[in-house]
Amino acid sequence: MKHPVDTHVGKRIRHRRWMVGMTQQQLADAVGIKFQQIQKYETGMNRVSASRLWSIAETLDVPVSFFFEGLADGEEAARETTVLADREAMELVRAYTAIPEQQRRKLFDLARVLSSSAA
Repeated sequence: MKHPVDTHVGKRIRHRRWMVGMTQQQLADAVGIKFQQIQKYETGMNRVSASRLWSIAETLDVPVSFFFEGLADGEEAARETTVLADREAMELVRAYTAIPEQQRRKLFDLARVLSSSAA
């Protein structure tokens, strides 16, 4: 049976891997395991050991604590996970972070205006 912490950590691994544009195979090769193991980690079917999580964090260029962020935030974390599970939303976030900061602020302001007029 999956433990909620393992599921959360797995989702965070998938999220970060996807954000940096890395495949499961590339991540697996970088940490020295088979891609099927990455699949099991990402679904929460297998628990990630501390040393493996450390390697994954180094490869994905995040602190180990990244994988636990939002875990205790309850409803807010559930909402974030739901939004980030949507592939279109993830693609939008990836594209947004690739925009230079000054232009990104202008785009953010535009999005605020559009969302407030749609309500």
